[in-house]
Amino acid sequence: MVYEFVIVGAGAYGCAVAYHLAKRGHSVRVLEAGEIAAEASGGGGKRGVRGNRRDIRELPLISEAYQLWPSLAEELGGPTGYVRTGGVNLIEKESVGMRGGMVAAEAIRATQSDLGVPTEFWTAEDVQERLPQASSSIQGALYAPLDGVAGHQDTTLAYAAAARRAGAEITEHDPVVRIFDRGGGARHGAEAAQSGLVSASQAVLITTNATAGSLTSESFGYRLPTWTAYPQAVWLRPENEFQCPYLVGHDSRTLSVKVDNEGVIQLSGGWRGRFDPATGSGTPVEGNVAGSIRELEATFPGLGSLNRLGVDTSRAESGSVDQLPIIDAIPGTQGVVVATGWSGHGWALLPAMSAHIADFLATGHRPHQIDHTAIERLRG
Repeated sequence: MVYEFVIVGAGAYGCAVAYHLAKRGHSVRVLEAGEIAAEASGGGGKRGVRGNRRDIRELPLISEAYQLWPSLAEELGGPTGYVRTGGVNLIEKESVGMRGGMVAAEAIRATQSDLGVPTEFWTAEDVQERLPQASSSIQGALYAPLDGVAGHQDTTLAYAAAARRAGAEITEHDPVVRIFDRGGGARHGAEAAQSGLVSASQAVLITTNATAGSLTSESFGYRLPTWTAYPQAVWLRPENEFQCPYLVGHDSRTLSVKVDNEGVIQLSGGWRGRFDPATGSGTPVEGNVAGSIRELEATFPGLGSLNRLGVDTSRAESGSVDQLPIIDAIPGTQGVVVATGWSGHGWALLPAMSAHIADFLATGHRPHQIDHTAIERLRG
């Protein structure tokens, strides 16, 4: 059978784009090497839905996503775990180059607010009142009340189920070994280990994230300016209950903090594991785990001792040179599009960005909302 669209990878973006296309009446086949949400779109805890201190080119998109997240579970007919907690970015010192500190706070606050992310400035006194366990060295903060958290695995599974109900076919345990572009009148297609050649009359979309680069290189000889990393998440139970309802980031420390309903802290923010050739996955680096915990202790000394419950570095993520995603046709092809290089923060944009990617595929015209993701920005 020939489908209009073939999507390689059943993570959050693969499933969400399939949902939007199928809902519009298009025939869609999704091919997944493992299981739905097997990599960065799965795992424990939640992810931030963050506009605060995001690249300003993405602020209109996160503003759009803010409007979609609260009703997404109802739309999809499945849980997303979304909670609008508000997000605070703590400012501790001025020695952070030209990008932050108290001197930049008002300009950042005003710009974010103007571009769709309402933002307030908190003084040191405001921080101590709202976060009494925070260090006295915190000089201020930027607070974005529309920020929040959502369950990445639950949301991905909800999109997959909704896509199937809309008519999309999703095949698991069917790795794609090669992708073909339309040439000489032939169709686009993907060669999968179990399904064989699956053809697409309109386009193939690669959403395999960390393996998109190798698929692109092996199929078309084009090297994407991306790489693979293994983000670290640590779960901790503090001696003293964390009095913090917010998604927390930091202006100068490598730190992101969330708290679940049982008082367990999920600590992340940029520390990494390393690739283990023996397992083909990420494995923790003890020094990085300890370093991340030290950052938390320095920022919130009032937590007391921290009992380490678990660490996960198994979920591969893709990074790009400018930390913005690449969503574009692969140079030299006529209808093979890649969406990768999410750099650890594409998740929050999912409800808005996935609809724009579907528009791009269905019409062949790039929506202006994703102009900043064109691959030309990274080519000479």
